[in-house]
Amino acid sequence: MTQRRVLDRRTVLRGALAGGAALAGGGLLSACGGRQDAVRIATDDRWRQFAGTTLNFISENTAPTAAIAANLRPFTELTGINVNIITLELTALVQKVALDLAGGESQYHVIYADPYQVLAPYSKGLVDLRELATDSSLPGLDGGFGDFITTQLDAAGRFGDGEAVYTLPYDCPTMIWQYRADLFAKHHDRMSADLGFDPTPSAERTWEEYFRIAQWFNDNTDDVAYGTGHQAKQHDSLMCDFSNVLWAHGGDYFDNGDAIGRYGTVDPGDCRLDSDAAIEAAEFYRRLLSVADPSSRTWDWNGLAPALTSGRIAMCPNWHEYAADNESARPGDFGYAPLPRGPARSANIYGGTGIAINGNTLPNERMAAWLFVNWATSPETQLANLKSSAGGGTPTRESVYQLPEVRAAEQRPSAMPNILTAPAVTTAWEDDNIGLRPKIPMWNECDTAIYTQLSRMLAGDVSPAGAMRESTARFNRIIDRGWAA
Repeated sequence: MTQRRVLDRRTVLRGALAGGAALAGGGLLSACGGRQDAVRIATDDRWRQFAGTTLNFISENTAPTAAIAANLRPFTELTGINVNIITLELTALVQKVALDLAGGESQYHVIYADPYQVLAPYSKGLVDLRELATDSSLPGLDGGFGDFITTQLDAAGRFGDGEAVYTLPYDCPTMIWQYRADLFAKHHDRMSADLGFDPTPSAERTWEEYFRIAQWFNDNTDDVAYGTGHQAKQHDSLMCDFSNVLWAHGGDYFDNGDAIGRYGTVDPGDCRLDSDAAIEAAEFYRRLLSVADPSSRTWDWNGLAPALTSGRIAMCPNWHEYAADNESARPGDFGYAPLPRGPARSANIYGGTGIAINGNTLPNERMAAWLFVNWATSPETQLANLKSSAGGGTPTRESVYQLPEVRAAEQRPSAMPNILTAPAVTTAWEDDNIGLRPKIPMWNECDTAIYTQLSRMLAGDVSPAGAMRESTARFNRIIDRGWAA
């Protein structure tokens, strides 16, 4: 496919504004007028056809990007291609990508395509990667699309009813139960006797039991200041933290929430946050935060993680890739489990993202970009990232988890500390346990609506029922406006 895909500017700019991006110009790498395609070299080596090309990869500052940026030499030696990596806060990234797609140019050849802020609103501006994966003149995918964890390929890589694959899964942060295993062992027998159940964290524990465990730590030991902490700042983190409780109680944002989260849609229907289950979840969440560290209302995930490692709290729900920080701070003191279950299930929000190719790329640029996307998500690179001292995240490919050295690293002492979470996250990724927020073009506005009302609820300005009903009304206005625009 040689025709450049130029998105309707009004559509793109409306999507970026819905994401809260102030579309003021500036900061782009270079002017694109009259640009030339990459040079293709006649060679039998499919990896070196575009030696001398320079690619621009725009990414949020994530663990795998940090690991790749720290060691790009293997890719450059393999391909002869140079890669500029531009890392930005996600909102700024969305702004830059929106402008690039709207302008019909490709300042950024490879894009970290957040499913909710990039993929859902701008999928028409991204390349269907199946075209490149089946091109016999290019290196194919090692293990094929089927080697990626299926739910992640759908949630991070697809949008809508079609079969197109717009991204390859690149990272997979998922919220799980992180806890001080040393303190649970120290107090196990006393807690069991006082509480009347085995407090050992697992998917069999309930959220009500989690509340009681947190309260027990508050009242019975000076080992920590508080039993639990949460990422309850008025921020996207609050939506993430609450969503685990919402789904566990049987609530959801829309009907058919699993399908909307997995595949995405432009028409999710009416919001369901005013359901009895959603209101019950909000009531429990407010009660849970009443016994949590009061600083929870000032923390996102980056504030919560050091509270756990510093010994301030005994447990928390947080993204599993903080395990490396945990193990660095207090080796051997932590345990990892799926989040507790509610009346409906255990739900663990997935926050993974894929990397995509800009649909405005010229033919040779596109193929060169494929070499990087293919390499960056390959089993070999994912294993190297997992071992990287710069971070590295955890793999998105089934085959990496089956490697003997990776399986051995699930036990301490481990040279791959993030893989200590593998038993917990692989359970969390099962269809019955994974939590998927709505993949809709209007999600950013909806996200702001729910975390704003939750914050008001935690401040005592509105009741749980009031917060859920006002969120429902706001969601419906946002969805209706999206259709009318």
